[in-house]
Formats: sequence, structure tokens, C-alpha cells
Amino acid sequence: MVGGTEAILEKARATLDAMAANIVYIGASGSGQATKAVNQIMVAGINQAVTEALAFGKAMDLPMDKVVDIVATGAAGNWFLEHRGKSMLASNFAPGFKLALHHKDLTICKEMTQSISKQALPVVAMTLMHYQRLMDAGYGDEDISALLRLKQDNLN
Repeated sequence: MVGGTEAILEKARATLDAMAANIVYIGASGSGQATKAVNQIMVAGINQAVTEALAFGKAMDLPMDKVVDIVATGAAGNWFLEHRGKSMLASNFAPGFKLALHHKDLTICKEMTQSISKQALPVVAMTLMHYQRLMDAGYGDEDISALLRLKQDNLN
């Protein structure tokens, strides 16, 4: 996700290709950062929805491995559920994307939003609050799927 001058991107492309598999020119300077913010906000929403749904399923005493398998094949299927669903249900929060890093990125998203609107983004605000609680409890170096900890606590 690159913003700036496209001609400069083309000069740097060979170097960037060594570091990234997918390089896309987005537009003017700042466009790449804004596109990353779009991604991070979506990740926050998906994380919130998946962890809340899985906590609900556990509280309903469902066979969660089967639930993950079948739900992943339908409209609610997504990368996060497919790659993190069963590991988080096993309380394995080995970092793929550290919670504290996503908190940092969402803080940037919040600051970017303040430059265009007086309205907060509810998913960003809620996720920042939840992540802060987890970081305060010592879970900042765990994967973002550790959000399941809070969701399970809410249903117990």
C-alpha cells in the first residue's frame, strides 16, 4: 500500500519486491497509510465479531471444533476464523500479530479520524479499550486473538 509519486515507487520497486509480496500504488502521499488504516479497522471489527461469537458458542457448550469448521464454510467464514479459531479456543495466543502493535495502529487510526471528523469510530474505540485492558493485564505480546479472554469473561 504505497502513496506518493508513482515514478518514485517504480524506482524503488526492485528493493520493495525483496521485502513484500504485494506492492500496490494507491495514490497521493498519505494514501498508503490511509489504506493500512482501512485494513486495521477491518481487522479490529473481525476480531471483535469472531471472538464474541466463539465465546458465545463456548458458553452455549457447543462442540467448538465442529462449529469453527462449519461456520468457516459459510457467510461468516474469514481468514481470522480459519487460521486462529481453533488455536484461540485452545487458549493458544502465540503472536501472529501482537495485540500491542494493533493497539498502536488503531491509535493512529483514531488520530487520523480526528483530522476528518468529530465522530469516533465505535469499533476502533471499543477495541482500543479492550486491548488496553488486556495490555494492563500483561497480554500485550500475545496475538490479537487474546481478545477472546475478555469475551469469555463477559459471558461467565
